[in-house]
This record gives sequence, C-alpha cells and structure tokens, in this order.
Amino acid sequence: MIRLLLVLILVIVYLILSIILIPLMYLIGLFSKKARDYSSLRLIQGLFKTILFLSGVKTKVIGKENIPKDEAVLFVGNHHGFFDVIVAYSLMPNLTGFIAKKEMCKVYGISNWMDLLHCLFIDRSSPRAGLKTILDGIEVLKSGISLVIFPEGTRNKSDEGILPFHAGSFKLATKSKVKIIPMTQTHTSEVFEKHLPWLKATHTSIEFGKPIDVTTLTPNEEKILHETCQNLILETYNKNLELYK
Repeated sequence: MIRLLLVLILVIVYLILSIILIPLMYLIGLFSKKARDYSSLRLIQGLFKTILFLSGVKTKVIGKENIPKDEAVLFVGNHHGFFDVIVAYSLMPNLTGFIAKKEMCKVYGISNWMDLLHCLFIDRSSPRAGLKTILDGIEVLKSGISLVIFPEGTRNKSDEGILPFHAGSFKLATKSKVKIIPMTQTHTSEVFEKHLPWLKATHTSIEFGKPIDVTTLTPNEEKILHETCQNLILETYNKNLELYK
C-alpha cells in the first residue's frame, strides 16, 4: 500500500508541475525543437525511473547494444502489463514515441506530454482512423524519431504466451524502411495487474533483439513479417521466463 501511495503522490505532484512544465516545453520549442524534444524525453524518463524505484521494480536489461545509436527504429514488443511502457521508455536512448490507444488522448496532462514525445493515438475500432495513424507513424519514423508499438493490439491478460500480432502494424517499418527491434518483456504483470490495486516489488526483464533490416526481405518474407517477429518474441519470452524459476 505504501508503494502505491508514494507513486500516486509522485504522479499528482508531476501533473501539478506540468501546469508550468508543459507550456515551458512549448516555449522552448519556439527556439529549438531539438532542445524541447530531448528535455521532454528526459523529464518523463526521470519520472518513470522514479516510479520504478518507488515500486521496487528491478529490471534485467539484455541486448541494449542492439539498439542503433544514429537512426530511428521501430520497437515491436509484447504487452502483458501497464509497466511495459514505464520500463521500456525509461531505457530509450533517443527520441522515441509510443503508439497508444485513443482513450489516452482524453487525459489532460498525460495527453499533452505524449504529444510532446511524438506519441500517436490509434482507434482500433475504425480502419480509416487506424490507417491514418499508421501513415502518421511512417512520417514520424522518416523524420528520425523512433516508435514503440505493441502489435497484439491490447494487453495480454493471460499468464502465458503472446496474442497474435496485427500485420498492419509492420507497415510502419516496411514503408519507412527503418529497422525493427524485437523487444521482449517478462514478469511486468507481477508488478501491478496480478496484485490489484497494490504494487509489488519484483524483478522483470527486457531483451532487445538483433535489428531486422526490412530492406533485405523478399516479398514472401515481408508478407509473414508479423509472424516472424511474433515467433522471435515468443521464443525469447519463454527463454526469459526461466529467470524466475
């Protein structure tokens, strides 16, 4: 209960400070977009790292050297818990946005920060709106900003495995010609979802796989790219579950 209370206090304080910080970030952007983007990134990463500390979450990071330092990439990951986003985003070395469900854009403060971080909102119930989000994401990637997407489309509430990946998500990479970084997380649901409404100190893992260069794929390989990534992440997920036995 203490951990949850501390995190709630931290988030409330941050949202109050955002009344000043968000306009400040936009003001900085009038003079330097790069300074605004990196300031926003580091501020939110600082918040997330503090949340992880207060929650007692310790993460084993594997393969961070596989993330290119000088180019945008598409991070493709599995999604078991709310802390997937917090863990992953705290480790992003460069400008990176998330593709999130449209409901997030209705939350004042949070939606403003997500806008500053080049996050996009997707409406899974509308194919036209979903296509627009993919097209916007392609432009974000072409501009040199990485994106994270969970192609299962929703949080996997089961204890095992991975839900089928949506093939359309991978057009982000194939149309923008950026590399894909498979991103596998384990044990994140142990922090919150399995102990609602409390937070539990636990160990998680995140593994960044070797980059997949979509420009080298044959038409047939590109057609089954979503299955290839799903199988890679599932294999890594099952392997890393051994860390907790």
